This record gives sequence, C-alpha cells and structure tokens, in this order.
Amino acid sequence: MTVEAQTEAGSLGGDFVDAAEHALASGKLDAVSDAELEQVMTAAVRLYAAKAESDAPPAVVAPDRVTPTDIVVTVSALIRAAGLNLWDVSMWFNRTKR
Repeated sequence: MTVEAQTEAGSLGGDFVDAAEHALASGKLDAVSDAELEQVMTAAVRLYAAKAESDAPPAVVAPDRVTPTDIVVTVSALIRAAGLNLWDVSMWFNRTKR
C-alpha cells in the first residue's frame, strides 16, 4: 500500500500507537517486538530530524503523555546508540539553526 493510500485509509502510525498502548496497559510489552519498535523508532527519529531542520519543526511528544523518566531513558538510549556522549550533545543543544 502506498503512503497516499495509507493516509487516505487512516492514520499511518495509528496501528502502532494502538499496539503500543495496549502493550503498556496490559503489561504485555512483548506484544510489540523489539524489531518492530526499532523500525518505528528509527523511522520516527529520521523523520523528526528532517522536519526539525525545516522552518516549522513539529512537537516532539505530547508532554502530558510522557514522564521525565520516559524522556531521559529514551534520550540516553539514543545517545548511546549513536556513540555520543553528553559533551557531544551539549555542542548540538545550543546550536543555532542554519
């Protein structure tokens, strides 16, 4: 199915969001496989980064739906996955847009 057809049929991320929320609510975290989560996270990070470099970056998360712990755990994993350290991140944190 093409992206256009999926968009017309409904939310592109809706199935994943539903599966993730069900896994969290039921405590059955394996309902979403690690491979599926990796694919979704990779695509989301790449798309967010591309949009963030545009003139109108989107909101990253709904702040009322995540905790500070959720954010720090995720950001820490992303930093480690990229082989970065906090000094590297600090260089990007206050950078100005092009």
